[in-house]
Amino acid sequence: MEFEEVFIKGAFLLKPKVFGDSRGYFFESFNQKEFEKNIGVINFVQDNESKSSAGVLRGLHFQKGEYAQAKLVRVIKGMVLDVIVDIRPDSPTFGKHFSIELTGDNKLQLFMPRGMAHGFVVLEDDTVFAYKVDNLYSPENESGILYNDPNLSIDWQLPESSLILSEKDRKLPLF
Repeated sequence: MEFEEVFIKGAFLLKPKVFGDSRGYFFESFNQKEFEKNIGVINFVQDNESKSSAGVLRGLHFQKGEYAQAKLVRVIKGMVLDVIVDIRPDSPTFGKHFSIELTGDNKLQLFMPRGMAHGFVVLEDDTVFAYKVDNLYSPENESGILYNDPNLSIDWQLPESSLILSEKDRKLPLF
C-alpha cells in the first residue's frame, strides 16, 4: 500500500495494491504494521458502514475534546466526494479543506487525524461507505459545521437543489 500525505498535516491518502483478473480482484484494505510504519499508532475501536442514495450529503461532523476521532474512510461500492476541514486552531492549515473522490473502483482511502470535521456527498446511487474510528461516539460531544458555509467555499460537485440532508445537518452552525 502507498501512503501519501496530503497538504493537511497528518491526513493521508492510502492507495492499495489491487490484484485483479477474470475472477475479480483482491486487495489488502488494512494492515496494522504498515499503517503504524507510515502514519503512527492508532487504535481503531469501531468500524461503521452506511448506504446512501445519490445526492445525500452527510456532514460536516466532528467530536469535541477528548472524544475527537481519527478516521480511516473508504467506499466499498459507488462514489462519494469526501471532504475534511482542519479545525485544529494551532494548525497551519486551520480552516482549510481537502476533498477527494473515493470510489468502489479506485479503492482509495483517506485517513484523517483527530481535529478534522468530516463530510461526504454521494455521487452514485446505492453507495456503500465504510470507516474505522479510534474513539467511540459520544452524542453529548457531537458537533458540526454547516456544509455550505461561505467561509469554507466547498464545491460539493452537485447543484444545491439536488442535495439531500438530514434536518440536523441543515441546522449546523457556521465555522
